[in-house]
Amino acid sequence: MTLMQRIEAAMREAMKARDERRTQTLRMAIAAAQNRRIELRRDLTDDDVVEIVGKQVKQRRESEELFRTGARPELAEREAAEAAILGEFLPEPLAADEIERLVRAAIVDTGAAGPADLGRVMGRVAPQVRGRADGRALSELVRTLLSERGSSG
Repeated sequence: MTLMQRIEAAMREAMKARDERRTQTLRMAIAAAQNRRIELRRDLTDDDVVEIVGKQVKQRRESEELFRTGARPELAEREAAEAAILGEFLPEPLAADEIERLVRAAIVDTGAAGPADLGRVMGRVAPQVRGRADGRALSELVRTLLSERGSSG
């Protein structure tokens, strides 16, 4: 069963259970996936669907943060609940030490010597952690490790 099929099945179950929030959240994810399929003019792979769902989770987490700072706890809770629903369909996040191990390996593999090699290292690591690590945090880790490497050697 593909990831898209799993999401569609979960939406049908939510409809039967009359769970409006879950139904609407999954319906929006399916619509985003269909729009992407039309845009790409091909069927979506599980990786494509993970990317789409990951973006939706990220948007909801950002909205949640904005609502919390704007003193709108009820809206923040709604965004958090939707992010949790969508998060069920994402792969298990990588542990920080595993991400660091992958980044260090990519630095060695690419022969990166300092901060100027950020793009090469990110190009190697990003596909390995797609959907399983935050891109901004990953970039910051790569930058930090490359800075250490550039200053030490």
